[in-house]
Amino acid sequence: MKAMKVGTSGGGSSPTALPKLLLRRARRANSIRCSSSTSTISFDHVSFIKDIAATQPPQHLQCLLKILQAKGETIISPGARKGLIPLAVPLTENQSGAVTALLRWPTAPPGMEMPVVEVRKHGVWLLAKNVDQYIHRILVEEDANNTHGTSGQLYDASSEAGKKLYIKGDFAESRIANLDSYLLKKVGLFPDIIERKVKQHFEKDDHVSAMITGEFYTKKDHFPGFGRPFVFNAEVLLKFVVVFSE
Repeated sequence: MKAMKVGTSGGGSSPTALPKLLLRRARRANSIRCSSSTSTISFDHVSFIKDIAATQPPQHLQCLLKILQAKGETIISPGARKGLIPLAVPLTENQSGAVTALLRWPTAPPGMEMPVVEVRKHGVWLLAKNVDQYIHRILVEEDANNTHGTSGQLYDASSEAGKKLYIKGDFAESRIANLDSYLLKKVGLFPDIIERKVKQHFEKDDHVSAMITGEFYTKKDHFPGFGRPFVFNAEVLLKFVVVFSE
């Protein structure tokens, strides 16, 4: 589980006041209903972020909503906050019931003004540091998995953001060994990929690389405000106790 730690704000709402403020204002937004038009839906979310979350909405928010809708997720009202933490601005819900949301914290770390998170039953999981990074990853994954000549539905849905963030075919042309390596080198750091790298090192009995990667995961500048890297690294260190005690 990724535990969030929220710092103090240099001005405006305090960390304890902001969640209450969002909840109070969100009650006025509960009447928002998502229409079949993505542009109308996007306007609802943009208005919520500006007027209720009191911050600047991400530039390519509408493109992300279109992509998530094309992936089969259901766009939900930003005022549909039942069961969510107060700082989450809901975007979509998938078939498992998990909600993709933006995180509006009182004092955001640089480059993580509104990270994309997945709110599950038992925690908040970081998907990407910002909207552009998440769109970029989705498009790369679609391109890399496009082995059957599919139409590139997600790339088409991304419109101008897709053309700005990723050139189709770049993954193949890069000749980088695998998708995870490409994402880490060309797109950014992602918690699930780093954790997968650690597990792969263990599978190869490369314990030194596993330990180094686990420590790298916890560097404070990588995922500030999230506790998951420290929990995962603690689990890695416990594995070493088991390995070296045998």
